[in-house]
Amino acid sequence: MMPKIQELINKGAIIPDPHNVLIGDEVDIGRLAGKGVALYPGTRIFGANTFISEGAQIGAEGPVTIENCHVGPQVELKGGFFTGAVFLRKAVCGLGSYVRQGTILEEEASIAHTVGLKQTILFPYVTLGSLINFCDCLMAGGTSRKNHSEVGSSYIHFNFTPNQDKATPSLMGDVPKGVMLNQSPIFLGGQGGLVGPCRLAFGTVVAAGTICRNDQLEENHLVFGTKTRSGSIPYSPGSFLGIKRIISNNIIYIGNLSALRQWYLHVRSLFTGPEMSQEILDGLHAAALNCIEERIRQLAHLSRKIGESEGSNGRQHEFVSLWPEVEDFLKRLASFEGSPKILQDFIQVIENKIQIIGKAYLGVVKSLELHESALGTQWLEGIVQQVVDGTAERLPFIGKSKSSFQ
Repeated sequence: MMPKIQELINKGAIIPDPHNVLIGDEVDIGRLAGKGVALYPGTRIFGANTFISEGAQIGAEGPVTIENCHVGPQVELKGGFFTGAVFLRKAVCGLGSYVRQGTILEEEASIAHTVGLKQTILFPYVTLGSLINFCDCLMAGGTSRKNHSEVGSSYIHFNFTPNQDKATPSLMGDVPKGVMLNQSPIFLGGQGGLVGPCRLAFGTVVAAGTICRNDQLEENHLVFGTKTRSGSIPYSPGSFLGIKRIISNNIIYIGNLSALRQWYLHVRSLFTGPEMSQEILDGLHAAALNCIEERIRQLAHLSRKIGESEGSNGRQHEFVSLWPEVEDFLKRLASFEGSPKILQDFIQVIENKIQIIGKAYLGVVKSLELHESALGTQWLEGIVQQVVDGTAERLPFIGKSKSSFQ
């Protein structure tokens, strides 16, 4: 038996078949909890950054490979491949999961069997069915396990264009309101798809079988569609249609990621303890920053693709010529914390709640009065709007628009 496995057993881990569990030489055994942890046959753990909390259940339905992931308390990774992802308390991933870098499943978020995620952020309680590809998107909405945002089985987020770019992130709900856990859930019906980059407001219901290609910016609407009319028309690669909307949605997405990063830095950090270890918090910080860098990288790639195209027009040329200045602005703005006064006032609200309730993140957030959560939303919306307005100053054709839903 490997010494590391024996040490885990000594710390209280349940390993029914130690000879069918592999822990890489680079793994720091001090970052793997023992109490309540179960490692079933076929579990393989790699990566110096891997961290596993108490009560985690690994491989209950099939073999699991974990590489440089941060696994929170009572998380269930039932079967599949997981690399560079963060899972918070009681998150669940079913058999056949394929979860890659930049993915965050917050408390009690879950995916069923055979789901692919990359650069995907699911807020608490968000639930995905089976046979889903849901990369490059953020989904919020819902208030509890009984009232949650959901994606039906056999759903796909289309995140790769005929022009071979991935400037296609989609935002379902948003960060400033979504983190408050008091918004209407979003429902994406099964056997459907969402064409990125897209924005859907809280309360949106997309009917089963619908391919959603447009933004839905008004809350509490049903989106439905019929089959696309068949036909054949001339097509030239490199047309890059709708560049204003594409850039605007990408910038709003980056603004929301910037707000989420500051939420992790200033609010989540107040909850370090049994449910949120410093190591898990560090994983959240790294993942949020990785997501921001990925979106900037994909916009840079889009700029190069347009620059190489012979069919680009005036707005597209403007984007290419001004992108270096925009890129520099976006990178510098990663540390923007928003209004110091509003932030200080909101932090005081959270600290007061912690004194009463304790360091129970979901309990504290859900206990906020409407005026208290509105204060936090105001702080976060200021961060998003700063990203949007600052980009518009450097890229005038996208215009200074309000980033929040109406």
